[in-house]
Amino acid sequence: MDEPKNGATPGRAADHPLASAKYVALTTYRRTGARVPTPVWFAPSLDEPALFTVITVDETGKTKRLAHTEAVEVQACDMRGRVASGAPSYGGTARVVRDAAGVASVRRAVVAKYGFLARFSDLTDTIGSKVGLKRAARAGILVSVEPTPVEPRPAPAPEG
Repeated sequence: MDEPKNGATPGRAADHPLASAKYVALTTYRRTGARVPTPVWFAPSLDEPALFTVITVDETGKTKRLAHTEAVEVQACDMRGRVASGAPSYGGTARVVRDAAGVASVRRAVVAKYGFLARFSDLTDTIGSKVGLKRAARAGILVSVEPTPVEPRPAPAPEG
């Protein structure tokens, strides 16, 4: 997964143009080919330098979609998922990790980039568990991103 499709040597995620983006629209694909962009925190991995990481609640749409296709597209966006006109789009592949060590590695990378905000998320989970709210299982997503922009995939033709 660390090898870009174009045969180029994978670079460090920390050197990629998306490394400084506060939010990234992670686009996954339905079985129909329909694009589903989701704004996420996107941090360079501390343990696998060529990869980016995303932390998420497990069994969400994006983890389910990644179960049938590893193809993704990523673009810098705002917290609501709005992509600026002309923002470059990058192709890539992603895989979900659910084991404790993998999720902990992803969490460390996210905390390293987002600091207090990521820790605050953990704190609210801890407080919630003290008052009887069950914490949803977490999963990590490891993303290999192509080094050069691609043309965004066109929306599929409507069925029917």
